[in-house]
Amino acid sequence: MQCFVYKSRRKAETYLFLREEGSFGVLPAELVERLGELVFVIEIELSPQRQLAREDVGTVMANLAARGWHLQLPPPPV
Repeated sequence: MQCFVYKSRRKAETYLFLREEGSFGVLPAELVERLGELVFVIEIELSPQRQLAREDVGTVMANLAARGWHLQLPPPPV
C-alpha cells in the first residue's frame, strides 16, 4: 500500500499518513485546524512485513484503508 507522510508545523513530532497524495479533503475540519500547515516528508510503501519506528504498520494500513488517513502523535513524556 502506497502512503504519503506529512508533518505538522504546529504540533511537534506529529505526522499524518495519507493513502492518496494531498488528499486533505478526507480529514475532519477540526483536525486540519489543529495540525496547521502540513509539510510533505516522504512517500513509502507499507506492507505487513515493514516495520515503522513508532506505529504498528497493521494499524496504519487499516486506518488508511478505512478512512484514508492515520495520525501519529508524539510519544508520551518519559
